[in-house]
Amino acid sequence: MNELPPVVGEAPLPTDHGPALSLEGADALLRRLEYTVRNKLDGLLQGNYLGLVPGPGSEAGESRQYELGDDVRRMDWPVTARTTVPHIRQTVADRELETWLVVDLSPSMDFGTALTEKRELVLAGITAVVHLTVRGGNRVGAVVGNGQDSYVIPARAGRAHAQYLVRRIAQTPRAASAGRTDLAALLEAVRRPQRRRGLVAVVSDFMDGTPADGPAPWERPLRGLSSRHQLLGIEVLDPRELELPPAGLVTFVDPETGRQLEVQTSDRTVRAQYAAAAARQRERIAAGLRHAGAAHLQLRTDRDWITDVVRFVVARRRFVVGAVGAGIR
Repeated sequence: MNELPPVVGEAPLPTDHGPALSLEGADALLRRLEYTVRNKLDGLLQGNYLGLVPGPGSEAGESRQYELGDDVRRMDWPVTARTTVPHIRQTVADRELETWLVVDLSPSMDFGTALTEKRELVLAGITAVVHLTVRGGNRVGAVVGNGQDSYVIPARAGRAHAQYLVRRIAQTPRAASAGRTDLAALLEAVRRPQRRRGLVAVVSDFMDGTPADGPAPWERPLRGLSSRHQLLGIEVLDPRELELPPAGLVTFVDPETGRQLEVQTSDRTVRAQYAAAAARQRERIAAGLRHAGAAHLQLRTDRDWITDVVRFVVARRRFVVGAVGAGIR
């Protein structure tokens, strides 16, 4: 995995691994995304916060006596031993946030049957995260994989760097041949070397090819990140990945392995089995994110993504405020 050199202006983008989005098309897309995000999401995060997923913060504060309902994982054992009265360590919200994006641009993202391709929805998701977090000296970096190669964009502050980061990801070349992004390896690149505490947002369809009855390879490194970071999983999917239309005999090609399979989609039993398997797969993904302590945002190519982002942020704010209120009572 390569780390990009320090950003000075617009660095030339490699184009030797297959076609990328056209520069003109990418610029138009990014301008539209930035305009939409700026006009609809401004003001959702104000004041002291720890990123897109508000939380208690990571900086140690003062200790206070334990109260019923407090998180026992925040017990301040030295003070408890000294006073013989249970105490917990309070935390304060960080005023500077470091956000890391883990971006999956594998060939399965070059697919879409509704309003857009999944690849463009990935760009929408990272644009929203960057816009909501890069302010007040906050830093943002990224680890990106396209199924063949991966690279790191170091975390830096400033809107100029944020715009470069989004543009660089948008111009990531499509893989020249079938391949699957090693999401676990991308997560490990964030985990080691150890980064400053902050927010890690994983943008992927989480399709790793593992059996439905076993844990996904990305689950363990994701849980490892949860001890230092707040986690956000942005799942990108298309409605055809959930159910098949009755379209007769169709030849399907797995973009990440090249495997082909003929399927008679007019058969109701086949469609029912496909839908059931897809539902189990999505439940496994949701369970993996939940067990890692990650917030889960789902973006679909057949829905208004900006509305989904707004609803998610508002719901998370209400959840955190309610949890804090319950703890105080």
